[in-house]
Amino acid sequence: MARIIGGIATSHIPAIGKAIAQGTQDQPYWKPFFDGYAPVHAWLHEEQPDVAVMIYNDHGLNFFLDKMPTFAVGAAPEYLNADEGWGLPVSMPYPGFPELSWHMIESLVNEEFDLTMCQEMLVDHGFVVPLSLLWPGKEARPVRVIPVAVNTVQFPLPTPARCFKLGQAIGHAIESFDGDHRVVIIGSGGMSHQLDGERAGYINKTFDVSYLNRIVDDVAELCCMSVAELVLMAGAQGVELLNWLVMRGAMTGRVTEKHRNYHVPISNTAGAVMLLENETAMAR
Repeated sequence: MARIIGGIATSHIPAIGKAIAQGTQDQPYWKPFFDGYAPVHAWLHEEQPDVAVMIYNDHGLNFFLDKMPTFAVGAAPEYLNADEGWGLPVSMPYPGFPELSWHMIESLVNEEFDLTMCQEMLVDHGFVVPLSLLWPGKEARPVRVIPVAVNTVQFPLPTPARCFKLGQAIGHAIESFDGDHRVVIIGSGGMSHQLDGERAGYINKTFDVSYLNRIVDDVAELCCMSVAELVLMAGAQGVELLNWLVMRGAMTGRVTEKHRNYHVPISNTAGAVMLLENETAMAR
């Protein structure tokens, strides 16, 4: 059966992609952030996942305010991105895994999640930047990918509890899929930030660190938050932390934190990465 070997939470700030494209990772501004990924690279090299399920939020490339699904799952043979206006280079397509995608979709619908099923799907920086961080190299495509888009843009948003339950359903679906596949779940987005209004530039380091602490052992407390409370504490765009809860919900066993890095500032927010190991899936 397919096995979930771990989960990774990471920022997806567009400026990160521009730094990668310009080769400025070793500049003093960027080095503390990019150095934080070295332990994750080592873990990925050792564990060799062959599938990545990317939990992210679309920023208007594939979905816009006139048609914004709460949850959408990609079922395409490949995923392309496009120029969003950030100065990021257009990447090679990312290979999909339609068989597992459709298995997940059927399983999630059977668990009463109403999904948008996408047989074609453009993916933006929320998808591309994490993959570029985790598997560096312009043409690095070592895993097949399944995008799961969560609405963090157009209210009403799904609640933290609902996002955690979606993650649980994804975990059940993956581990009921035939085949010896090693799967990593990636939660893309965050941490606290706000891009507009009176709180533009808002960063809440205290909340960020607390969230990093609680995502492992006190996730039930995070699930009890309302969307309004999350916006208050994390900012209007900090609600991308919902994607982390989906990732965490997909962990089916005992979760161990293997690594974290938190650095302020990166662009107009904090940058973070966290690596969690799913201990029931340790045996190869």
